[in-house]
Amino acid sequence: MTTFKSLGLNASLLKAVEKLGFETPTEVQHKVIPLLLKNNTDLVALAQTGTGKTAAFGFPMLQRIDEEDRNTQGLIISPTRELCLQITNEMTTYGHGLKNLNIVAIYGGANISEQAKKIKRGAQIIVATPGRLKDMIKRKLVNIANIRYCVLDEADEMLNMGFYEDIKDILKNTPNDKDSWLFSATMPPEVNIIAKKFMHDPHEITIGTKNSSSKNIDHQYYIVSGRERYNALRAVVSLNPEIFACVFCRTKIETQKVAEKLISDGYKAAAIHGDLSQNQRDAVMQSFRKKRIQLLIATDVAARGIDVDDITHVINYQLPDEIETYTHRSGRTGRAGKLGTSIIFITKSDQRKIRQIENKLQTKLSLQEMPSPETIFGNKISHWVEQIKSTSVLSDLNAYLPKAIKGLEELDKETLIELMLSREFKAFDFNPKLNDHGSERNGRERGSKRERSERKINAPKDKDRFFINVGARDQYDWQTLKDFLRSFLNLGQDDVFQVEVMKNFSFFSTHKDHRDLVLKSFENLVMDERKVNVELTKKGKTYAPKSNFKKNRKKSR
Repeated sequence: MTTFKSLGLNASLLKAVEKLGFETPTEVQHKVIPLLLKNNTDLVALAQTGTGKTAAFGFPMLQRIDEEDRNTQGLIISPTRELCLQITNEMTTYGHGLKNLNIVAIYGGANISEQAKKIKRGAQIIVATPGRLKDMIKRKLVNIANIRYCVLDEADEMLNMGFYEDIKDILKNTPNDKDSWLFSATMPPEVNIIAKKFMHDPHEITIGTKNSSSKNIDHQYYIVSGRERYNALRAVVSLNPEIFACVFCRTKIETQKVAEKLISDGYKAAAIHGDLSQNQRDAVMQSFRKKRIQLLIATDVAARGIDVDDITHVINYQLPDEIETYTHRSGRTGRAGKLGTSIIFITKSDQRKIRQIENKLQTKLSLQEMPSPETIFGNKISHWVEQIKSTSVLSDLNAYLPKAIKGLEELDKETLIELMLSREFKAFDFNPKLNDHGSERNGRERGSKRERSERKINAPKDKDRFFINVGARDQYDWQTLKDFLRSFLNLGQDDVFQVEVMKNFSFFSTHKDHRDLVLKSFENLVMDERKVNVELTKKGKTYAPKSNFKKNRKKSR
């Protein structure tokens, strides 16, 4: 059996391996680590997301740099802020035993001066996104003229995002004799051009079949009309009660629309797209990682770098234009040895594209029939029964059990179960088409002046009013702030109300029962290096500055 020790890692890194609980190297680690430790070589490694690529290039780089030399020796370029931070954290963990090691992440959306100060104090390794790195090179805040190792991680994703010119400009500032290590899930023409132009006779390693998808993924597709896509999505989600999924849409508008529909229908969903501020993106991703959100509705660009191992499903609301894009999407499930499902909703006219995907990925996509409401309901009941059977009994209830038994003793078993089912599934819809039409109608009415006025009048008196230090300057309006609060706090549609958004701050109300939840959830919450502050307002008082309050005040929603 191959072990990390047999790969040639030194004692310090082996301690990190042991502490992390790594037992045997993955295939990409087994093939890449010994090669990079023993040879000064360029490398092109094709491997799917989730196969352990960070450790594959991270351990060799850490072992080969001189930790006593404070100059930058290693550069790792990744497509997004999220992936940049993840790589930095993992590399720092791997190199915990190297006392003088300093790894600095530089990315957009954070203070550039602070990042420059960290670089100036000495950083043997820089992990960067292309846009921010190019900017800092232009300002002479970063010097990569003498690096010895350069990694392009998720190279195909960076090129799909339009970073081709940025990467070319960055690589022109690096020495010709450095070792370049390129890691990618696929090998589109642009990646091949980068490899030929900036690498010298690179060693090639392919894990699995070139451009293939993970063997742990079950690829499925449904044929639906364009108008029935949302019904199909809701059916798939309802059929899988434990689903934890990314849903990909083509446009920002559709992403937001689908998320709002799901939220309106009672699902734990949130949208992530390019119109959100970095603060909003961070909040959504934090909620998703903590599984407060079950469905993340995303555009391809906004989803770059999302790295969550437990995603059960990837759902393609529409088929992407490029097969490589489908590969990136589906690669977010079936990771770390777990099974995953990738689903596509297509129209009849798009069926030929399924054959193209099968030929490209060398795998079979299975056609699925849309489940009936009765099938979905039966599946929900089975899940509900299993949940009840696996529930831990609270010992504190023993004293109250006789009272409950006495209150229900006149009911026979069948009647009691029937009542429980009716209460649990009273909102279940046996006619999804009608419900979808109704959801759209209600969505339009929800924004009307009349309904907003009625909600304000009918808001419960037994409520708490809160101040939060985010507002219109953070790209929030009343609807996006309400959706964020509901998702972050895991509350129902009507549990957050009377949301008012000003320029620099906002107010919102909840039922008094949620006071402790609200205050505790926002304790020590930091987004984009800024503390999010939530306070309970006092009756008759406001936290708004007197000079700006009237001017900034907007109509209550």
